[in-house]
Amino acid sequence: MKSQRSGPLAKVVLPVTDGWRLLFVPSRVRQLAFGFGASTVVPAVVAAPLLLGVLLGAVISGSSVAWGILWVFLALTVVAMILLIVATVCVTVSTTVRWVEFRPRGTPAQVVIARFLRSSTMATADLQRVVVIERLSLGQRKSIKVVLHTRGETVECEPAAFAPLARVDAQALTSWLTEQLGRAQVAVERRTEVKRDFVRPDEWWTPSHTAELWRVPVSEVDGIAARRRVESYGYTPRAAAMYSPGTSVTVYDPGRAYEVAEELRAERAARQAADSSAAPRPAEGDATDSR
Repeated sequence: MKSQRSGPLAKVVLPVTDGWRLLFVPSRVRQLAFGFGASTVVPAVVAAPLLLGVLLGAVISGSSVAWGILWVFLALTVVAMILLIVATVCVTVSTTVRWVEFRPRGTPAQVVIARFLRSSTMATADLQRVVVIERLSLGQRKSIKVVLHTRGETVECEPAAFAPLARVDAQALTSWLTEQLGRAQVAVERRTEVKRDFVRPDEWWTPSHTAELWRVPVSEVDGIAARRRVESYGYTPRAAAMYSPGTSVTVYDPGRAYEVAEELRAERAARQAADSSAAPRPAEGDATDSR
């Protein structure tokens, strides 16, 4: 008899015959449609400015050569779309993991890995370790995936963008995998990868934005950044380079600046707690009768 999983993993872990299924891609059709749409939009967005320019030139000049060039560009764009669609479908079908099953329940002896068109079964004894990797950027999750390390290969299982697993708590998932594989002596670990390769200066933070996040005056940002070892970068914006060459702007590394914001928030909370506990309480004998 199947028992439905409850709690934060209710839509992620599904009961199957004599086992549990960890679902990464709920719908094959939806996943293929998502890849199809992305592979269609990208070439169109890249080619649109060039096509519009050639079209404008052809309309103004009325030259048959310009119209011929336009048709060539259109044909190349269509070919690029077709090639990208075929490549996306091939990669999706061959590499995307739909679900992983652990059989039987309690002490699974087999692990079944299902892709789009085929599935494979291996012994749990061949599974060396499982890693839950959560990628963060400025405190926000960007992705999560489960990596199965076997004796002969590494299988990366990443949920679809619309899948419930993409939003599940990483610690809850790690705990469940540990519960399933612990008796089989398979190590399960959780790893967090924080994005730090922000494009400088476009993605770096201005003093005003940094001050707002740190909840301090703008005049204090530079001093705090120096003390907390937040990397800064001074440059002259393109708009000011021609008319105000002496104007420079300082921006700050958002990765470290976000960590400092968390540190400052924790320090303020600790001070408030200390002040509350240190505040004098009125003695019972101080109460007087106003009669």
